Amino acid sequence: MRSNALQIDRFYQTDQGRAACAMIARRLAALWPDLRTLDVLAMGYGPPLLEMLDPGMRRALAYMPADQGAIRWPGEAPSRTVLGEDDHLPFRDAMFDRIVLIHALEESQSPPHMLREIWRILAPQGRLMLIAPNRTGLWARMETTPFGHGRPFSKSQLSRLLTDAALTPTAWARALYAPPWKWSCKDKRALGWEKAGEVIAPHLGGLIMAEAVKNTGALTPREVRPVRVRLAGLEGRPATALSPSKQIAKED
Repeated sequence: MRSNALQIDRFYQTDQGRAACAMIARRLAALWPDLRTLDVLAMGYGPPLLEMLDPGMRRALAYMPADQGAIRWPGEAPSRTVLGEDDHLPFRDAMFDRIVLIHALEESQSPPHMLREIWRILAPQGRLMLIAPNRTGLWARMETTPFGHGRPFSKSQLSRLLTDAALTPTAWARALYAPPWKWSCKDKRALGWEKAGEVIAPHLGGLIMAEAVKNTGALTPREVRPVRVRLAGLEGRPATALSPSKQIAKED
């Protein structure tokens, strides 16, 4: 069962939630510094992250799974929240230039189906940022945060999932090195933990971030070569049978 949208929303109002969002946005801004004129979708629970990204996006939508529930976003402006199934997205093909997946894959009933749908709605050469709990990190062990629910992942597991969905990994990062406690996430302490963790224990970040590009070449059909098959029961037949229309024409 998925985490409730209200619970996730309350988490992002805590010190831990604000620190998590800031550390994710720090990494994302380094990979995607300019989102002007681009269409961006945050799938799972993305409003806190969307608010910290480039405000010049042409279109920004927050898509939330039906079994999670939804929070209206943005607050007082016209709603840009969409509610639906995570393995059957209500968007046309190649609609988005960038997709951020957060609080989604770890609780999905079918991650491969979700990623195939994401492939469908990504524009050619569009990019996905997949954010998931790190199997070796502390945050995956704390059920008091949304990252402690569902299944955590290793880098190799995410790589296989992405490759099987015709998404080519292009960059990897880890984030959230601060322990998942209030005192370690207050003020600027989280950033200090982040910088130290990147140097001392880079594999122990609480989250794995994987950027992947839509690989259209992976689905190009291979050239089909005719293969001659000899069946004993059909040996010695004088000629290929004519279709009914050709048979009628010949008799006329």
